[in-house]
Amino acid sequence: MAEKGPIGVFDSGYGGLTVLKSLVKKLPNYDFLYLGDNARTPYGTRSFQTIYQYSLQAVKYLFDQGCPLIIVACNTASAKALRNIQQKDLPKIAPDRRVLGVIRPTTESIGHFTASRHIGILGTKGTIQSESYLIEINKFFPDIRVSQEICPMWVPLVENGEQDGAGADYFVQKNLDQILKADHKIDTLLLACTHYPLLIPKIKKYLPPHIKIIDQGKIVADSLAEYLHRHPEIEKRLLKSRSIKFFTTDDENTFNEKATLFYGRKTIAEKTDLNIG
Repeated sequence: MAEKGPIGVFDSGYGGLTVLKSLVKKLPNYDFLYLGDNARTPYGTRSFQTIYQYSLQAVKYLFDQGCPLIIVACNTASAKALRNIQQKDLPKIAPDRRVLGVIRPTTESIGHFTASRHIGILGTKGTIQSESYLIEINKFFPDIRVSQEICPMWVPLVENGEQDGAGADYFVQKNLDQILKADHKIDTLLLACTHYPLLIPKIKKYLPPHIKIIDQGKIVADSLAEYLHRHPEIEKRLLKSRSIKFFTTDDENTFNEKATLFYGRKTIAEKTDLNIG
């Protein structure tokens, strides 16, 4: 029998910690290993090939750490790299392991939140331009009209601790006004970036109260629990000692300082390089 290992969670930076937080809450007995590629964040403005290369390096690293299952918690990586990794690389490098993303579980459930059948997607340039959400939502809920809005300043605001500042008010209001102008029937807004939950207080400030705000953490956690129930061959390979480890490709002290904001508790990270260079 294959050696047991933790669930790997990968993100381009800190945002995936909001997903990890939900995963740990839903599956508290399992071991987790978080990897933030902070040295090369953000992914949202990079090319398809670069995002694919970076994401594959991260997946291989987590496999080397013994992870039988990996959650790509980054929307941009899920949109631009996950399918290639699943279909092209996984059969060759680790056919007995699994790599899952955040887009599929989100699009499978998004239709249950909207009454008007008009939703908005807020995301990075890479996520929005990939049209992954448009394609996937159309598969599951072809009756839903989807409007999208690129929010280029939201990640930098959060990464620099400015989510509560006046600058955040300006950019949040600007992007919300634009997406609601595009479709005034929107009753559900999906935060298609793991950084965006930290901006929810600002978002609520400029959003009509009847519009639902959907962040992905709980959706992804519920989906993973169901996946493990359906796939006992994967579930039995996961360690359950409640261990959580953190790795970053940048300075570990900086990571620990900023991570608390996303994860909600103190982290002790180790630095790794993913063979960067």
